[in-house]
Amino acid sequence: MRTSLKIAAVTFGAAALLPLSMSSAFAADGNANANLAPIALNGVNGSGTAMVQVKGTTISVTMAASGLLAGSPHAAHIHFGADARHECPAAADDTNKDGHLNTTEGGPAYGPVVVSLTKTGDTTPASVLAIDRFDTAAGGKIAYQRGSIMVAPEVAQAIVDGKAVVVIHGVDYNNNGKYDGTVMSDLDPKLPTEATDPALCGVLSASPVGAMATGAGGAAGSDSTPVYLFAGGALLLAAAGTGAFAVRRSHAKV
Repeated sequence: MRTSLKIAAVTFGAAALLPLSMSSAFAADGNANANLAPIALNGVNGSGTAMVQVKGTTISVTMAASGLLAGSPHAAHIHFGADARHECPAAADDTNKDGHLNTTEGGPAYGPVVVSLTKTGDTTPASVLAIDRFDTAAGGKIAYQRGSIMVAPEVAQAIVDGKAVVVIHGVDYNNNGKYDGTVMSDLDPKLPTEATDPALCGVLSASPVGAMATGAGGAAGSDSTPVYLFAGGALLLAAAGTGAFAVRRSHAKV
């Protein structure tokens, strides 16, 4: 499986390059939290939490999740679209009536990708499926922290306004411990749909400024990006299991 995939699907990120208008040039500071719950119809028995601190057009993210397919890459993103419903998809969004929700079907609810929650390197929609830079869910758990992520003013404002959505992708419909199957992805016909279908989702809701505090800053994209510790974030990650901190680069099993 290629380590970086250029996805042309509008829903997954190609339309996520939002115009930078003068009216939104100064994004408000704030914090936002999301409880990550299973996507309807996709059979994931997992949960998680995400926390985002916004300072102007820079964000810091802490995320933890469990109940995911262990040892396989899980693409994770912040989604937002001005025309989206700003929510997680429901069973009624299964437009092809196959009993599962793929990424495109979820688009009207959560919008396109605006931030790729990679561990290192680029965080733009261009890294929507940069497989070797997403968490591989050791033991079925993700423990993620990254700071100094630059975003467009519209994205920063959407986060503090409660209009952005965190989605973790990757499911195992047949419970055989790998991404496979005869149904192919709506994003890339070379991939099984299990590799890209959404697993967990949560809307980022605004929380009081000061509810989270960060440590020292650093440049995003380097392998030495410093850890950002939010108040409560360290406990959140500890709950996900210390083993998930191990850096493992693995290709999806297809």
